[in-house]
Amino acid sequence: MSPKKIISIEFGRVVAICAIIAMHCQMFISYWQYDGTPWLGYVFNQATRFAVPLFFLISGYLIQPKLIVDPTTTLKQYLSPLLKIFLVWSAICLAMPFNLGTVTEAGYLAERQGYWGYLAQTPLNTLFEGGLVHLWFIPALMCAAAITALLSKLNKIDLLIPLAFTLYVYGVLAGSYQGLTEFWSPIFTRNGPFFSTLLFAIGFTIRQKNIQATARQALTLALLGFAMHFAEALLLNQFEQPFNANDFLFGTVLWGTGCFMWLLAKPTLGENRWLTKQSKYVLPMYVAHLPMIIVMMNVSGILQLSGFSKDMTVLFGAFVFTYLVVRLVEKTPLYRWLFR
Repeated sequence: MSPKKIISIEFGRVVAICAIIAMHCQMFISYWQYDGTPWLGYVFNQATRFAVPLFFLISGYLIQPKLIVDPTTTLKQYLSPLLKIFLVWSAICLAMPFNLGTVTEAGYLAERQGYWGYLAQTPLNTLFEGGLVHLWFIPALMCAAAITALLSKLNKIDLLIPLAFTLYVYGVLAGSYQGLTEFWSPIFTRNGPFFSTLLFAIGFTIRQKNIQATARQALTLALLGFAMHFAEALLLNQFEQPFNANDFLFGTVLWGTGCFMWLLAKPTLGENRWLTKQSKYVLPMYVAHLPMIIVMMNVSGILQLSGFSKDMTVLFGAFVFTYLVVRLVEKTPLYRWLFR
């Protein structure tokens, strides 16, 4: 590991990508139900929601020094590889068939045209989401970085937190709370700048102002945010908002911030661990994991697996084969086109 890196942050990034991959495997949904509701699956889904906020917080924290000194150049250098990865993987996901059974029965174009038509119904949202749903993270990160760089360039960085807070509140009210507020939004508010900007800004501000907390204080904040997130999810479930459909709630930002500050309070966490050393593959694993999950879903269907055996096959296959693909591609010239 580079001595300039905070070991615990690198370890946290790996834990976060593991949580995201596990969430996208959609486990515990068809069994272990209570009154016909897969509560274990729903709780597991929501328990992973700290991961993406952690990515945004870390991103803002790491880029802060350069973005203050030279916002324009730093932004260009930051956005260029992200945009390339977003476009390349959007193209891959648009071309990749999701249902091999449909391809066998009706042909490749018939399978793809249905998905292309679905994306075409909401072109603005698709612009911020890309060729597959998980890619939304990249434009959201780009939006947060661009807003921060612009305010830094204009010497208005003090406006960052108020603006980001406003975007976040609107995003929640027009997102999970939309059934109650009836707020309108031009895109699904998980996408774009609504949630990413505040989390990015908090990470940015923590470094700018050297904000510190003890491990106990950070853990208390994380637990408070965790409790708020789940309380909100339970409340909203009473108003026909699916329990497992909440990406960001008001408590989520506290939960993620507490987790991040806890990592900062334990800078050597994960030192000399194999897992920590894999942090350089986090972005490649992120963009590649959902296509691999789709492949494993097809494999489990061909093998006629169901229930727990299906979940474990998809989970194990997604982790192992995504990692192997990334490591194998790393040894070829394709790596710089796919992951850098």
